[in-house]
Amino acid sequence: MGQHSVRGEGASGGAGTRKTSPDADSGTAEESGTSDAAAAAGSRAVGADGARAGRGAGAKGAGTGGGRAKNGTAKNGTGKNGTAKGGTSGPPGKGARGGGDGGGGKPRRPRKRRVLRWSAIVLSVLILGTAGAGYLYYQHLNSNLETDDLNLGDHRAPEPTPNSAGQTPLNILLIGSDARDSKENQKLGGAKETFGGPPLADVQMLLHLSADRSNMSVISMPRDTLLTIPKCTDPDDGKVYPESGPRTMTNESLGRGGPGCTVATWEKLTNIHINHFMMVDFAGVVSMADAIGGVPVCVDKNIHSRTSEGKGSGLKLEKGTTNIKGEQALQWLRTRYGFEGGTDISRAKAQHMYMNSLVRTLRENTGLTSPNRLRKLAENATRALKVDPGIGSPLKLIGLGNELKKVSPERTTMTTMPFEYSGARVVPKPGDAEQLFRLVRDDIALDGKGKRKPAKEKLSDDPAAPDGEIALQVQNGTRTATEPAAGGRASAVAQELAGLGFVKAAPDTSASVTEDRTVIRYPSVDLEGDAQRVAKSLGMPLSSVKKSTDVSGVTLVVGADWREGDKPKKAAKQDDSTPDSADALSGSDKKACMKVDPNFTW
Repeated sequence: MGQHSVRGEGASGGAGTRKTSPDADSGTAEESGTSDAAAAAGSRAVGADGARAGRGAGAKGAGTGGGRAKNGTAKNGTGKNGTAKGGTSGPPGKGARGGGDGGGGKPRRPRKRRVLRWSAIVLSVLILGTAGAGYLYYQHLNSNLETDDLNLGDHRAPEPTPNSAGQTPLNILLIGSDARDSKENQKLGGAKETFGGPPLADVQMLLHLSADRSNMSVISMPRDTLLTIPKCTDPDDGKVYPESGPRTMTNESLGRGGPGCTVATWEKLTNIHINHFMMVDFAGVVSMADAIGGVPVCVDKNIHSRTSEGKGSGLKLEKGTTNIKGEQALQWLRTRYGFEGGTDISRAKAQHMYMNSLVRTLRENTGLTSPNRLRKLAENATRALKVDPGIGSPLKLIGLGNELKKVSPERTTMTTMPFEYSGARVVPKPGDAEQLFRLVRDDIALDGKGKRKPAKEKLSDDPAAPDGEIALQVQNGTRTATEPAAGGRASAVAQELAGLGFVKAAPDTSASVTEDRTVIRYPSVDLEGDAQRVAKSLGMPLSSVKKSTDVSGVTLVVGADWREGDKPKKAAKQDDSTPDSADALSGSDKKACMKVDPNFTW
């Protein structure tokens, strides 16, 4: 039975300590059917019987009347700015101006389909289906959320180019930590010798939502992937963690300042711009699984994940499909010993099955129309999560959920980063890993359906300066996931450009960047013409010229397509298919069943 992990069973959640004040003024929900459902559900939960829940929220009152939600409030329903209009009067602070039976008219019954859709989408944001239900005692939920910095490294991957409709994709890193920093997490995670030690990012999944919101892709990275972790700075105490060696396990990134270092590690490896992260811990897994009410999973034989030495998650299931929740769901997500192969790769596949089944369950579960169920889900979700400030409020999470709702399970594809073994660990597989990363960077659907709409090339209205007056920085971005940077490329290309008349071209060796193809960036519209002039001189398409706030002037980044020679290689027709080694699984596959190692059956 193969094993290649530093520790026994991995984690499926994350814990955090730092907390900042979330922004409650942005990320408001649009007036739509989804917001109707949220407002209606909130009205039922908050306004019933004289606004019982209104007391807990500090609201002045809430009615049972319906009404459209706009900008995070509901008119003639849960009220405007915390006070409901309409209904009978009552004591201030306990449902006044909106309690009782809602004298403003008959309560508007929420449409069951809309409530289900809202619940399913908002809660399927995470691997554990967690997100915010922002209209239920908003300020209380807002105070539950913890936030941390998005990226603790010195480098950011470039933002993607908008498609022809001006839309951009969304990338979210889902992190599960094995932190044993509380009695509850210690009890669930075992491994007493690691209590209080640095947390490990034992679950890492990059969720990519396409620019047109038609499809979604997920890439899991095995926790024992060997790579270089970039320099990270802890925002709390200013401690600087230097860049690691090339054979450091990726899960160690979380203990180097927080989840922002895990984000920085992903961006360095993949060159994919990450917009947000979400992290959850052991206890969060259990609480959310209980609140959801269970998720069906399948094994092809009886399984008991326990070795003779006492290792294993303890998962014990009978052959076939079982509805798991609570601690049993955590066991499923952590199981390595017992699934065929006995590796983190098998565990990632089991997590994919759970995530797919979770989304389908949430879409179909009529029990989620219950106001009490919605309130419990909202409470547990906001307590379980640590997120970046960009989504650090319930309304922002709902806004994110509204984006994710647009993708059906049929257009959701789960994958594992292609890898090959290096001793007992793994490394990105040359060719295949970069192929998968490129597909996500270029917003190409991993299910092979649909065609990416290229951005239209447009000549700048701003005339270019004379070649000899264009200040031009040149950076070496020839490093890939499998090859080191080609030495001296920034200087060599700067000399080449000087020979073409761009005498102010100069190498910039201060930046550490990675580009699959050579790109020219400019910070403002008044430099667009200059950037396009450089591209034309090198025979590069205008699509290689991109506006970016990451640069202070016209900057040419020499990509992996220009490791040698006097011009970038012309792009050959690329294979846009998902590598077989990514082990793709469709979100609509209801027949998926984990294979059990015969040594762990009973």
